Amino acid sequence: MKKILFTGFEPFGQDSVNPSWDAVSLLPDRIGDILIVKRRMPVVYDGVAAPLAAAIEEEKPDAVLCVGQAGGRAVLTPEFVAINLKDAAVPDNAGVSYDGEPIRADGPAAYFATVPVKAIAAAMKEAGVPAAVSYTAGTYVCNSIMYHLLSTLEQHSPQTKGGFIHIPFSCEQVLGRSASTPSLPLPLMAKGLEAAAKAVGEFLENGGEDLREATGSTH
Repeated sequence: MKKILFTGFEPFGQDSVNPSWDAVSLLPDRIGDILIVKRRMPVVYDGVAAPLAAAIEEEKPDAVLCVGQAGGRAVLTPEFVAINLKDAAVPDNAGVSYDGEPIRADGPAAYFATVPVKAIAAAMKEAGVPAAVSYTAGTYVCNSIMYHLLSTLEQHSPQTKGGFIHIPFSCEQVLGRSASTPSLPLPLMAKGLEAAAKAVGEFLENGGEDLREATGSTH
């Protein structure tokens, strides 16, 4: 039996909810032969690495999927890469903002996801959930947690696979925003995360090999 750790974020900015955590919370504790564990993370650049590392140490998962909100996107987007950069005018929940500083001064320029990103997107679409591969996780805390995740796994748990998934606003969040602001229902986004878990579970059972990923096919 495999174990996947999902993380989502606390609310930030003007919102009283964060669909990343709300969607993760809807996941069952078991999906087939996969155990699902969940942790909520702070929206703090320099305060997210420690609780993430502690959760990994405590749970010893086979894979970690961090989830974050990307307001303005219309589909679920598994991310390929995290870059070594903190750069956003909007402050984090500690009131801190950065203007082009590295996440780790001695770290590599980027880390690539070690879960099968294309297969995850394909599985989401096969489940009826709108999804697309993304090649930019931004430069806010979502990018930072993905960078910290992959750095931590490389250094302390190289057998564990890791990745990040952005999700849109939930429907309740767009009330009071522009009528054209995209959103998705929370249950549909949770269904997409469940499909992601199944794709990662299949990947793990295959010893980290996925034919669709190798060929670049997303069905």
